[in-house]
Amino acid sequence: MERIGYSELPRGAYAALAGIQSYVDHSGLDHSLVHLIKLRVSYINSCAYCIDMHYKDAIAAGEDAKRLYSLPAWRETPYYTPQEQAVLAFAEELTYLPPNKNADHIHEELNRFYSKEDIVNITMAVIAINQWNRFVRSTGPTPGVYQPGDHK
Repeated sequence: MERIGYSELPRGAYAALAGIQSYVDHSGLDHSLVHLIKLRVSYINSCAYCIDMHYKDAIAAGEDAKRLYSLPAWRETPYYTPQEQAVLAFAEELTYLPPNKNADHIHEELNRFYSKEDIVNITMAVIAINQWNRFVRSTGPTPGVYQPGDHK
């Protein structure tokens, strides 16, 4: 059930969110990796609209369906590279933000595969999808109606 329609948003609210997303979109991160981040974090945040959107976008971009529907159990599957596994662990850590937990081991794993610039860009991708999940969970668009390309 839609609670707040796009036309009802205060001026600048959507643009503020879109600015961070634009940074991520132009950061040079591999689009397949960004799709995995978006979908994994959306699963964690139980954002039905975003799960639908990012699943459809990833499929349209050529991603394998089993890698997408297996994301909640990614540690139990052989479908993800060590680099992707490091990013998924990092995305979960930033999304859950467990109190009083040292995450140095997650950064050490990321450092094996990614530059500091890449890690900042991955962090921005996690921030972006978390903000969208919270925004969408608040405004309440109807899940299932999204078609790839609708948000452009």
